[in-house]
Amino acid sequence: MSSIDPDTLPDVACGLLFHLLNRDLQDRGLLLFSLVENRIDFHDQFLQLFKRFSEDYPELGDALQRKYGNVENVYELICQGEGVMPGKTFTMHWIVQDAPDVHPDAIEDELAGKWLIFLPPEEIDAAWIQVRDATCRNELGISAKVSTARPNPDSRDNRKVIYVYTPDWRDEGDVMRVRERLRELGFTDRIGYKRNIETYKGEYSEKGKKVTFYSA
Repeated sequence: MSSIDPDTLPDVACGLLFHLLNRDLQDRGLLLFSLVENRIDFHDQFLQLFKRFSEDYPELGDALQRKYGNVENVYELICQGEGVMPGKTFTMHWIVQDAPDVHPDAIEDELAGKWLIFLPPEEIDAAWIQVRDATCRNELGISAKVSTARPNPDSRDNRKVIYVYTPDWRDEGDVMRVRERLRELGFTDRIGYKRNIETYKGEYSEKGKKVTFYSA
């Protein structure tokens, strides 16, 4: 932990805390975004989780409390949308929502791939809600991921992006099923599908170079 820049330590802590919080709530049959958006109190569950988090990662727990003052302020930050809505999230670059009963590492499989939906920042929250909720209903792929309001040095412009993952790029029927459902949700502009193979090779779109495997 000592090799991490002290200035970035609170954000590293937030990323891990949100991951653990989401898993803990899901084990109880709850969804963080649903609790926040419906203004349902989960204060006690959060305090229990934060206590375990601080015991397991004391440096990270201290970093969060130094930055935000105390654990109550961290809880309030989440209730305001941090880690839940992309337009209100500044501590991490991505929010991920896995489909039910999908292993969190499934999107890292070399056979996986994703549809890419690029949108202006003012449209990203509403679009994310649609994709996220459809993912939770098992209507799309294995997972979805959205870029947040946190500035990303790797971004080429100010657009945000939603990834909609499928487990196997070779299964064209399933890939296109997901694309059709996205159309039904209102994403009618032509979009591309990129395999993890290209991502892991570090291949990205450039002028005159195409890295999307499907386009529809």
